Amino acid sequence: MLGSASIVAIVMTADGARARRFYGETLGLRFVVDDGFAQVFDANGITLRVSVMPGYTPPSYSVLGWKVADIAATVRALAAAGVETLRYPYFEQDELGIWTAPGGAAKVAFFNDPDGNVLSITES
Repeated sequence: MLGSASIVAIVMTADGARARRFYGETLGLRFVVDDGFAQVFDANGITLRVSVMPGYTPPSYSVLGWKVADIAATVRALAAAGVETLRYPYFEQDELGIWTAPGGAAKVAFFNDPDGNVLSITES
């Protein structure tokens, strides 16, 4: 039924203006519109709605991720923009905060948006 439909990603925020700056300016997503309920971005052809919910409390798991060609370069670029990778005691992460999955199938780094949503980048 939905196999040919496009995905719309949704992330929550308590502060639309702050989310617009982070997702647009810091992460470089193309801003499309503020529709009064969400900041809407084009994430390389995928619609991302950053919806406003007053008093929002983020979950502790990753809610959104990107597949990148060079994770180390992307982590460095994020760091230059003021974004820090998250460190987890149960993952062995390198000096950049990159975790390599068992067998080396993927490398993943995690970071927070301003609301504390966990975001990730993956190289596989």
